[in-house]
Amino acid sequence: MKKIYADNAATTHLSKEALDAMMPYLTDYYGNPSSLYSLGVKSRQAVENARNTVAECLNADPKEIFFLSGGSEADNWAIKGAAHLGAKKGKKHIITSKFEHHAVLHTLDSLKKEGFEVTYLDVHENGIVRPDELENAIREDTALVTIMFANNEIGTIQPVKEIGEICKKHKVIFHTDAVQAVGAIPVDVREIGCDLLSMSAHKFHGPKGVGAIFMRKGLRLPNLIDGGAQESGRRAGTENIAGIVGMSVALKHSCEIMAERNARLEKMRDRLIDGLLKIDRSRINGDRVHRLPGNVNMCFHGLEGESLLLSLDLKGVSASSGSACTSGSLDPSHVLLAIGLPHEVAHGSLRLSFSDENTEEDIDYLLEVIPPIVTRLRSMSPLWEKIIKNS
Repeated sequence: MKKIYADNAATTHLSKEALDAMMPYLTDYYGNPSSLYSLGVKSRQAVENARNTVAECLNADPKEIFFLSGGSEADNWAIKGAAHLGAKKGKKHIITSKFEHHAVLHTLDSLKKEGFEVTYLDVHENGIVRPDELENAIREDTALVTIMFANNEIGTIQPVKEIGEICKKHKVIFHTDAVQAVGAIPVDVREIGCDLLSMSAHKFHGPKGVGAIFMRKGLRLPNLIDGGAQESGRRAGTENIAGIVGMSVALKHSCEIMAERNARLEKMRDRLIDGLLKIDRSRINGDRVHRLPGNVNMCFHGLEGESLLLSLDLKGVSASSGSACTSGSLDPSHVLLAIGLPHEVAHGSLRLSFSDENTEEDIDYLLEVIPPIVTRLRSMSPLWEKIIKNS
């Protein structure tokens, strides 16, 4: 039976290049980078080399890159830090969108308990924030705008450059959760004009448990984690040397192959979407043009996404119905509800996300197995029977 991994938005396979680069720092060069002896100096140099590499990939200054545990920590630090910074000036209003990752939404829930007010922008049927609506939502007491670069479920790419210009015009801090974007599409922090940006290594064939935050020079947020003097005194905790090295190697490689890889992925993505849309009562979620090269998110009326995933697993296909962080929830995706889908349609969702390791043969196989699975599941579905009866 063919095996296909099509859940790269959840996590990616650790690349051989990253693993090979990590191994010496797991075995031979294990010194604490805060130590003064040569073994520690070797680790410190590895961290700084990695910082230079990540900064170069983002068009940032190395002093603007801080390593941490991943996207969730980066989001927490950016949002809580900017909010508390704003509160010192009497600004306790934050703007976000309705379909952010839960690392953002739950952080905002925490801040609301502290008296912060949050405005949630609509993302409309195409899953894209409208800059004019964002600008209209800005108030004198707005401390922060946090809008994701690319959505983790439906893959829509937001107009972050326009958002950055608006925030700069109104002197509001702009944070973007770029966990799904970094390594997948070009990300230039200068072009975007963001003040804060979150990223995570395991989304671009790096290791899990390591990520970074871009923090614009001149912006000093309160620390989220206090302790030692690591990361210029901004983020305490002994650095994950091997993870940081693996992250930098994986990101550099991803950026080097990006243009060629994305041209291939876009072709595969569009062929799969066109094929799946031939299934009766199917729909593509999110904008077809402004979306990540490897993202396909579909809904099939009259069936449950969980049944579809289990059936695909039996055929050797690893996929998801949405964010891996909410895979245990029986509720429909908040992302799909945000773009206006009714509950009964949102329940029948399927997310297929690809990387450079996927092939055209994978698309052939998916087009072969998905339609009959949908047909079989619908034949057992009272909801589908009701839909046909009322049509």
